[in-house]
Amino acid sequence: MKWVYILAGIALFIKILFMPEAESNLSDISILKKVIDNGIPEALSGIVFLDISIAETVSTESGVPNAVSGILFRNRLYDTIMEVIVFSVSILGCNYLLANENPSCTIYQFNDQPSIILARLGATITAIVGIELAIRGHLSPGGGFAAGVAGGTAIGLIAITSSYHWMQDIYKSWHAAKWEKVSVVIFIILSVLTLIGIELPHGQLGELFSGGILPILNILVAIKVALGSWAVLLMFIHYRGLL
Repeated sequence: MKWVYILAGIALFIKILFMPEAESNLSDISILKKVIDNGIPEALSGIVFLDISIAETVSTESGVPNAVSGILFRNRLYDTIMEVIVFSVSILGCNYLLANENPSCTIYQFNDQPSIILARLGATITAIVGIELAIRGHLSPGGGFAAGVAGGTAIGLIAITSSYHWMQDIYKSWHAAKWEKVSVVIFIILSVLTLIGIELPHGQLGELFSGGILPILNILVAIKVALGSWAVLLMFIHYRGLL
């Protein structure tokens, strides 16, 4: 897996070196000129206008109503790639730091039935919310990271009410570790294609199947974060006996 990260880093470095940069926006200069000519109040009105125009521009260029998703997965895609890689490295770090510890003999979990029922009900609701955020994150507040956190929370609620060996068997039988790595590889490949300039049709603004490649990136990030959280939870339960 480390070779994937190394190749991705080299590809991004080459892109930064040889591909032309976008034209700079002169709006900040115009605001500075307003400060000099008219004072602070006039400049503040210019800033408000600038914020609105930026949100509208991002939504128009990315093809999604959620300007935050447009910024994360298009305008600042470099940052998002690095965030995904940092999350992957943190999972490897947890595994490395805990590898030399002895497994815990006692695992603390909920034993009373009311707590188990409430936790699993909360897990069901949280999982549904996570799926909704992943699918519709480009249309409304939410997105891949929020969906992944919701999915990880649902898994955590199940983990504190279920047998560790049962959770471990499901993790292995579903090949969750492989799917986590595959989601990272696909995300990096699609991101590189987007940075090169290859994009899918945006479709009709505001519809579910719109935004080009952004909804796919949202779903991939959600899968990565949820499965990565699952791996970290299992490690802490195994070596520390508690979350």
